[in-house]
Amino acid sequence: MPHQGEKLIIANFSGFFGDRFSAAQQMIEGGPIDVLTGDFLAELTMAILLRQTFKDPNKGYAHTFLKQMEKVMGPCLDKGIRVVSNAGGLNPKALAEELGKAAEELGLLPKIAYIEGDNLMPRLGELQEEGETFEHMDKGTSLKDAGAQPITANAYLGGWGIVKALEQGADIVVGGRLADAAVVMGPAAFRFGWKPEDWDRLAGAAVAGHIIECSGQACGGNYSFVDEIPSYENVGFPIAELYEDGSSVITKHPGTGGLVSVGTVTAQLLYEIREPRYLTPDVGARFDTIRISEQGPDRVAIEGVKGEPPPETTKVCINNMAGHMNSMTLLLAGLDIEKKAAIVEESLFNSLGGRDAFQVVDVQLIRSDKENPACNEEAYAYLRMSVMDPDAKKVAMFSTRFVELALCSVPGLALTAPPDKGRPVIQHWPTLVSMDKVPQKVILGDDSFSIEPARFEQTQPAPEPMAGRIPAVPEGEKVAVPLGRIFAARSGDKGGNANLGIWGKTAESFAFLQDFLTVEKLKGLLPDMAQYDIERYELPNLLALNFYIKGVLGDGVSASLRMDPQAKTLGEYLRTKIVDIPKTLIE
Repeated sequence: MPHQGEKLIIANFSGFFGDRFSAAQQMIEGGPIDVLTGDFLAELTMAILLRQTFKDPNKGYAHTFLKQMEKVMGPCLDKGIRVVSNAGGLNPKALAEELGKAAEELGLLPKIAYIEGDNLMPRLGELQEEGETFEHMDKGTSLKDAGAQPITANAYLGGWGIVKALEQGADIVVGGRLADAAVVMGPAAFRFGWKPEDWDRLAGAAVAGHIIECSGQACGGNYSFVDEIPSYENVGFPIAELYEDGSSVITKHPGTGGLVSVGTVTAQLLYEIREPRYLTPDVGARFDTIRISEQGPDRVAIEGVKGEPPPETTKVCINNMAGHMNSMTLLLAGLDIEKKAAIVEESLFNSLGGRDAFQVVDVQLIRSDKENPACNEEAYAYLRMSVMDPDAKKVAMFSTRFVELALCSVPGLALTAPPDKGRPVIQHWPTLVSMDKVPQKVILGDDSFSIEPARFEQTQPAPEPMAGRIPAVPEGEKVAVPLGRIFAARSGDKGGNANLGIWGKTAESFAFLQDFLTVEKLKGLLPDMAQYDIERYELPNLLALNFYIKGVLGDGVSASLRMDPQAKTLGEYLRTKIVDIPKTLIE
């Protein structure tokens, strides 16, 4: 049971740039809250915001946040609700200025602070001269040796700049690449007076921040067991009730759809993670120490989280310009699908000078066709062809040549969408920079404050994982059923890698899962994953395994050749696989 003293109620209204517009208003009207937070910055969002600045250098922030604040700024001031968000993107200063103009038009006088320091683009050369190589975290290649062309470079900032802004009386705090969990950790550290070395408390807040950062996903969105969700109408957004000891309760406003349960919260805990040590700029939170329990309807308690000193480096998201891409998905209908696909592929690339004319070529034949189809749609397969190359004209010609062949090719051929000229490819380059090279700067009116990164000894022993009795692997009769009838899954992207979390509801089911689902077994069940290096991590406290599949998404969302470049479908794909499961688990 979480500590029953003073609590801080933090509600999240955004999980990405484009989330439900009405959520901010719904969160402040749905019940009492102290802080309203919003996360707007996926790894590709910085590149999207950069395009805004090409048209107008005063843009580069999440403009939807500004519109939302125009609607809720007055009520927030009336109720004493603080707002904290990373919606500033590439230009937190401009966002703060626009918020000030909007407030003036509304006759309001909020104190608005913005945080800078994450944008490393102007300093990349200087930092490289100082010894920062910006080595790719997976490939081991330095940015310079790769000959990369960076267009954005943003370091992840922790929550102490937020603390300073709130100490100075800020009503609204906006930043650039504030770490997702920092928008929760900062307000909690401010309210409870935590210090930088309060590892366990900070780790508890980091876990709460991770749970609520993706809006509706903690409240039943994208949850495997769809029959458990009472309603998908107006799925609630998550609220974290935080306590001074770092414990929390995850809930949602009454009268909203969705569900907050151990299952839905576990799903979000396993989203976009790697090893059990979840790193933030302020603390290493040990996910293998979390105690999670149902406290009541739509109330889940999070306790016991252990923390470690933060690493001496912080993550940097660099986006590089990496050429151009064009993809076409064709329908092939009828008999002899594979023969038809080969004819189309050969004739198209011959007209373009051969496959070697492009830097990258990818062809996928997806056999969705059925024998003796019951309707037209069951008679066709999908042929998806993609090319990448530095030459934009060559990439555009890829579509043109296909159109020219359309009436001179195989029967039953159709496009799923009109051809286009392709798009730029943005290469995601995950890397690290020394923490002491990334000071934060907080600006509120005419005042500015520098927040120097704290340094700690890294010699503390690692916390022990939460101990729990795992029973023997169930024996006896087995039944062949889809894995997903017993286990839930959640998957997502981490740059060019994917994570795949899977968990059961009982200790007995985890005992089976832990024994059964090895990396080798996973590759056997998902043969298209067999070529990749896969790491497996155990989280027995969550009855879960997490698999980290390296390189499956290429160089990130924009540069991935997969139809699902964010690996959203990977977990549900695994759940369809039929395996022999002990009958006792099914019953």
